[in-house]
Amino acid sequence: MMAEAQVASQQEQAEKKYIMEEKSVGEGTYGAVYRARCTVTGRTVAIKKMKPEHEDEGVPSTAIREIAVLKGADHVNIVKLLDVFCVRRKVHLVFEFIDRNLKEHMRAHSLLLTPSAVRCFQAQMLRGILFLHTHRILHRDLKPQNVLIDTALPAESLRNLKLADFGMARAFSVPIPKYTHEVVTIWYRAPEILFGTQEYALPVDMWSCGCILAGMASGQPIFQGDSEIGTIFAIFKKLGTPNEEHWADLGPLPQLQGALPDFKTTFPQWPKKEWAQIRNIQAQLLAEGVVLLDDLLRYDPAKRPSAKSASKYEYLAHTTAAAAAAAAAARAGA
Repeated sequence: MMAEAQVASQQEQAEKKYIMEEKSVGEGTYGAVYRARCTVTGRTVAIKKMKPEHEDEGVPSTAIREIAVLKGADHVNIVKLLDVFCVRRKVHLVFEFIDRNLKEHMRAHSLLLTPSAVRCFQAQMLRGILFLHTHRILHRDLKPQNVLIDTALPAESLRNLKLADFGMARAFSVPIPKYTHEVVTIWYRAPEILFGTQEYALPVDMWSCGCILAGMASGQPIFQGDSEIGTIFAIFKKLGTPNEEHWADLGPLPQLQGALPDFKTTFPQWPKKEWAQIRNIQAQLLAEGVVLLDDLLRYDPAKRPSAKSASKYEYLAHTTAAAAAAAAAARAGA
């Protein structure tokens, strides 16, 4: 009885601490997000109410993953987890409030981001991914809806983009274990996952990052399919149907079936399209940006750059220098 009374008291304190708006600001597979105000600090926060996986079970695995990842994540380009509490058997995660995601931000700008904004957002994404990968975390669900944009700050500040929604994230070890391939919204899913491999690693996040870069430049997702095979063909129609020259795993049939069981040698053969032929990608990214995009969207995961090496590409050189100058100025003023 004492334990129950203590839990009830904690729930009452939590409900008093945060005043939530009735209507959610976002709904996802794993929960709904509400805008709220902390009565202690007066700060506006976002509260994610996690959906229980089964009504008779405890804390959802997605909540445990997200808490585990974000508890130790202190980086300007990763959303901050401020508090965790449980009310009526539902886990509530309290985050810093960011007013919109990248998809909403693009819509607010008529799907036309400036070349400078695209460049700065890409630099910030890579910085956030580098932090995760350095700490042995795979995000596995990178997409515009999970990239938050703080509109109170300019993109050039390199402090207004934050990666969020770590419900599908995984800590990894070496050697990389086998994972489920049911991850990442299909438009941003790496080809090795689409072809059924269970052995994948950091390059899956880099592919998703490349898809987001292309989407920012073109104004829409570039690999839109209504199914896995539809997405595969959307990729082929732009990048060309892959062969052994592009990807070592596409070798002899026994090897192919072991590494990529869902790849078919009977797939239609499409030639590669140049980026200049795909909306305004070439004009937005220029030659330097296209080099980065091409490398992020390599079929062979072993040939995709790491977040660290991608951050050093010429396309992002001035943003890296600007970030270093801003950090130096902040240290000098401290």
